[in-house]
Amino acid sequence: MADLLTVKSYTKGVDLAPRKVGIVASLVRNRTVADALVILEHVPRRSSLPLKKAIESARANATNNHGLDGASLTISTLSVTVGTRLRRFRPASRGRALPFQKKSSNILIEVSGSLKPKKKPVAKAAAAPAAKKPSNVEEETK
Repeated sequence: MADLLTVKSYTKGVDLAPRKVGIVASLVRNRTVADALVILEHVPRRSSLPLKKAIESARANATNNHGLDGASLTISTLSVTVGTRLRRFRPASRGRALPFQKKSSNILIEVSGSLKPKKKPVAKAAAAPAAKKPSNVEEETK
C-alpha cells in the first residue's frame, strides 16, 4: 500500500461545551470517514452537526487540495479542546449578579489516506495538427 498522508481540519469557536462535544467525538474516533458520517447522521445530539461538518471539511481538503482517495480516508486524530469562554452575569434576587461562563470548543481532525492512482497520459496522434483548418475565413479569400 502507498504511504499514508495526513490532512488537518481545524474548527474553532463551536458554541458547545467541550465535554458535550467530546462524548460524541469518542463515538467516531479511529473510524473511516464514511462510517463516521453515517454514525453522526443517527446520533441525536446537538454536537453531532459541528463534528459532521468538520469531518466533511477534512475530507474535502484531502480530496480536492491534496489529491487523496476519498474511499481510503480514516480519522487518525480527533481532538476536542477548550475554546474561549465568555463571562456573563445572570440577575439574581436583591440586586445581585451571578456570574456564569459560555463555553466554546475547538475541534481538530486529521484524516489519513493514500493518494489517488494517477491516470496514464493518452498518446496524441501525430496527424492531428496537420488536419487543422484555418480559423479565419477572410484570410482564405484574400
